[in-house]
Amino acid sequence: MERHKLIEKVKTFPVVPGVYLIKDEHGIVLYVGKSVCLRDRVMSYFRGGEAARQNIVAMMDKVADVDYLEMPSEIDALLAEQRLIKDLSPKYNIDLRDDRSYPYLEIRPNGDFPQVLISRDIKRGSKVYGPFTDAAGLRAAYLLLQKIFRFRVCSREIREDDPKRERYRPCLYYHIGQCMGACAGRVTREEYREAMRRLCDFLEGRSMNVIREVKKEMEKAAAALDFEKAAGLRDQFQALESLASRGLLGDARHVGSLDLDPAKAVTELGAALGMEEDPRLIEGVDAATIQGGESVGSIVTFVDGRPFKDGYRKYKIKKVKGVDDYAMIREIVYRRYHRLKEEEGILPHLLLVDGGPGQLAAALEALSVAGARPAKVVSLAKREELVFVEGGEEPIEFPRTAAALKVLQAVRDEAHRFAQHYHHVLRGRNLFGAKAARLAKSARRAKWLKRTRADGSIDE
Repeated sequence: MERHKLIEKVKTFPVVPGVYLIKDEHGIVLYVGKSVCLRDRVMSYFRGGEAARQNIVAMMDKVADVDYLEMPSEIDALLAEQRLIKDLSPKYNIDLRDDRSYPYLEIRPNGDFPQVLISRDIKRGSKVYGPFTDAAGLRAAYLLLQKIFRFRVCSREIREDDPKRERYRPCLYYHIGQCMGACAGRVTREEYREAMRRLCDFLEGRSMNVIREVKKEMEKAAAALDFEKAAGLRDQFQALESLASRGLLGDARHVGSLDLDPAKAVTELGAALGMEEDPRLIEGVDAATIQGGESVGSIVTFVDGRPFKDGYRKYKIKKVKGVDDYAMIREIVYRRYHRLKEEEGILPHLLLVDGGPGQLAAALEALSVAGARPAKVVSLAKREELVFVEGGEEPIEFPRTAAALKVLQAVRDEAHRFAQHYHHVLRGRNLFGAKAARLAKSARRAKWLKRTRADGSIDE
């Protein structure tokens, strides 16, 4: 299709949210994008500025057609764009072409004896930990956890009142001491659930409590001269200490139980904050630094109460020197929302800032300068878990069990984890770079000494 005909076609596009597909002469999709206003967004490609800014001039030379799909909301457009990019793998999409899905550790209620597995397909009702960026580390930790807590890995639905359990032959895992034999009636529901409680405590960061419990039981068994039980508890104690020190699960985030519908929790949050519509799209911001070195920031995105990995962004602080949390928050928020304004991107319903009223004020100042802002901005302070709301005289104190608070905590904790992870990556790179420089200097000196004669002269 000729360029002027394409422009005339785009002028007929609706002024609504949706996704657009840019195609070549063979009908192959070159690029998939989203917008809150289809007509204005797609028209920007033909004005020259958009193509030049995104460095896709080569793509525009191949464009033969443009189509669109209307969506009922900006959030639906965001999700549709993600699905289409992963399905079609358009050549010129850069940001979202990675189709990896990160694994989770899932505790799935499969009868009276929950199943523990590594999964990318989470079932409703499960308790979930993750996502884990180190899949190999997760698999190694999973094998060790199985030896320690002896949870079942089979997918059978096991009921305690099933009379067939007594006649069932347990699998190999039971005979090598890595399963309690729930399928064959070798463990009661209460004993199995107690092991699951300890597993959850360990995964949620209360590892020392679990280690102390096992040590106390070990000492009690030894005092009662039950040496076989004491030896088993000793092995469990040593394995727990080993896993805790290795830190394989250090970057895990507890997603929580999905028995509570995250979408309903989002609705509760919107009502508590007095919002006109549910905050289906939430962004969280945090900064990380140690003594002013390698300062970084993060933006994480949640859609309908769940992490949306393709919306994550990381920032290396450029303008702030030293330790100034407020200034770092201002820089991160400004860079994020200034770019969203330039790209006509989808603005979240809610921005959550990690911190108190000072961090909230810094974010609001940055949003004012950027000229783009979400419908609501709040901050969540640690320890007291108080929610400070823009324009509010007093902070909101939610009950600790409130679903609305759990959503905010999940966003805050994930933003903190993501920022810390990037911070450690940068520190590791610098440390590696410094070591490499020292090694290179030593190698050059060794080479120079090798060429040096005993009388001090140098071989040419």
